Amino acid sequence: MENIIEYKDIEQAYKRIRGYVKHTPLLSGEKLEKFTNCQVYLKPENLQLTGSFKLRGALNKILQLSDEEKAKGIVAASSGNHGQGVAYAAKKLGVKATIILPEDAPSVKVEGIKAFGADVILHGFTSPERFKKLEEVRKEKGYTLVHPFDDPQIMAGQGTIGCEITEDMEDIDVVVIPMSGGGLISGISTAIKERMPQIKIIGVETEAIPRFSESRKAGKPVEVPIKNTIADGLKNSKPGKYTYPIIEKYVDEMCTVTDKEIYDAMNKVLFETKLLIEPSASVGIAAAISGKLPVSKDQKVCFILSGGNVDAKRLTEVINV
Repeated sequence: MENIIEYKDIEQAYKRIRGYVKHTPLLSGEKLEKFTNCQVYLKPENLQLTGSFKLRGALNKILQLSDEEKAKGIVAASSGNHGQGVAYAAKKLGVKATIILPEDAPSVKVEGIKAFGADVILHGFTSPERFKKLEEVRKEKGYTLVHPFDDPQIMAGQGTIGCEITEDMEDIDVVVIPMSGGGLISGISTAIKERMPQIKIIGVETEAIPRFSESRKAGKPVEVPIKNTIADGLKNSKPGKYTYPIIEKYVDEMCTVTDKEIYDAMNKVLFETKLLIEPSASVGIAAAISGKLPVSKDQKVCFILSGGNVDAKRLTEVINV
């Protein structure tokens, strides 16, 4: 398979965006080790400037647009975090942005996007509904699409997390990454496997929408129904055209977790590490606590905490678990 992105693309993205994003630290999660079967290290992208990793890909994409594309404006469909990343990047670079969000998007994400000056359109509840509306807006206004995951420039931007992990700690054994459309895991797995192929990559998704697990069983991309889940950032029904082959090439293992396991993981991370993470960011820790992660006590395991944008209602539920 010809690589859609390579390490050199991610390295260039790293140089391109590093003046705009935080190099988030690699933190010891020692207090969580009494619940897991491994040595825990945390990559807290919830501490990123917009509260999630999505800023990285958005910046890498928008920085490479032509002057004409920037002048016309950009449009994105999002469950929330991608929208905030695009809105922040657009504000920094002086580009007009319009974000299509689901009608039930968490208020903290909606308000965050508006605060960065982007126009917000609330439409439908599923990814296909948002993308249908996006296409209408794009064709009417001539905006450039900034895709949430299925774009090589987006994937390369997300992969810069992998550069930081290996830069900060070369003897990591396993990296555990949430999966939705696949932009995050395809970028990070490329960055890591092309430099340090001995590091194991494990992807985790919600049991409610197991699009990658089912695709791997079928040997081809499979679309699954969108079922209700607290992991609002993982509500995507099928693998991306560009992300799927990379994930098949580089991701060693996959597993799924339930909403109950996600709640438990959020609670433990909050009270043991004082880090506030959202449900989508909790799936890796949830897999470790529930015993579903194929790791051992002598392994150093890095968990990607992909975001921390949680509204007050959800936080109350987590505290009361």
